[in-house]
Amino acid sequence: MPTRILPAVGDPDAARAVTALLGRLPDTETAPPVPDSGQLVDTLHRLAAESLDALPEVVLVHERIGPVPALDLVREVALRFPAVGVVLATADAGPGLLSAAMDAGARGLVSLPLVPDELAGRVQAAAQWSAGVRRHLGGGATELLAGPGGTVVTVSGAKGGVGTTLTAVHLALAARASGRTAALVDLDLQSGDVASYLDVQFRRSAADLAAITDISPRVLQDALYVHETGLSLLLAPAEGERGEEVTDRAARQILAALRGRHDVVVVDCGARLDGANAAAVETADTALLVTTPDVLAVRAAKRTVRMWERLQVRKAESIVTVVNRHSRATEIQPPLIQKITGTRIAGVTVPAAYKELQAVVDAGRLHELDARSTVKQALWTLAGELGLAGAAAPAAPGKQLARTGDRGSLGLRRRTGGR
Repeated sequence: MPTRILPAVGDPDAARAVTALLGRLPDTETAPPVPDSGQLVDTLHRLAAESLDALPEVVLVHERIGPVPALDLVREVALRFPAVGVVLATADAGPGLLSAAMDAGARGLVSLPLVPDELAGRVQAAAQWSAGVRRHLGGGATELLAGPGGTVVTVSGAKGGVGTTLTAVHLALAARASGRTAALVDLDLQSGDVASYLDVQFRRSAADLAAITDISPRVLQDALYVHETGLSLLLAPAEGERGEEVTDRAARQILAALRGRHDVVVVDCGARLDGANAAAVETADTALLVTTPDVLAVRAAKRTVRMWERLQVRKAESIVTVVNRHSRATEIQPPLIQKITGTRIAGVTVPAAYKELQAVVDAGRLHELDARSTVKQALWTLAGELGLAGAAAPAAPGKQLARTGDRGSLGLRRRTGGR
């Protein structure tokens, strides 16, 4: 059986050269190259969903890949798809980069410009390693497809005040209540409110992990606050200006460390886009976008989706939009929001019932929200829909979505410029 190779090269000229050279290697089958990190991960996810055998034995990552840096991409592929051998192609093949590539999970390093004999040797070694891993695990193939660690879900707001933190907190609480280890990360780095909502005062934050290149379990544990509910909290810095210390690379390393020690990681990304939360949204298993059913919020949701697409952070079809403060009397209904944003709408909408929330929000005790609250029931049912919580989550009554009338649809299109 030939060795299947999937090249990931950002530069078109380099992609043609790499593909031509790979095509001349004996006993190999080269797939069409993918031009960026997002398409590489999407392709591997699609193949993994078919079966373990559908995955290529070798992924060749060129140093000119983007927008995720090559070493970070190597780390992500090695973490999510551990049965795939990753080879990094780079012009700097010195011992420093070799060590960094091995730490990231690469199975080999090949120098640029490519030399056929060297390339063949690295590809063969990575393919043999991949085949050995698959034979060794055998019946554990189902677990292997998912890779080690838990599920990462990001929660972003179309604009401020739409209920982003409320959604993130209760998704994490629902996961914890179902018996899973859960972490809640506040990546709204300049104005995060997770600590205020959960009545927490803690001096460490995500900024304390930003400069650490190798986050050990001990270092991670020192930065986490264990809440009375059992949630592990990684908070935003109290000094908003320190948020700039958390770069996209730091965010990837932090989330990888959390993923390795928790079943569920929920990330509150707030309503603004910076390098850290863009990296979180890009690498998340599920990306939620919270909006309310009003013109300004829906218009903001559409802008956010388009911006994510332009920046290659996330494609519209891979985003799940959560409609908060929904009622049947609202002119703007979920099907119209889906049509305007091009995203998938969550099967559960969160009702407009702020009176249920006011007391616990003002007291900073959001975790003490009454179980009979329709808002809590909706959010915990959403957690079940996303696979974050099991049967422990309460069922929400009246989940059926109202239909949008023709007059409302046309009116919103005129005001938002919807498609």
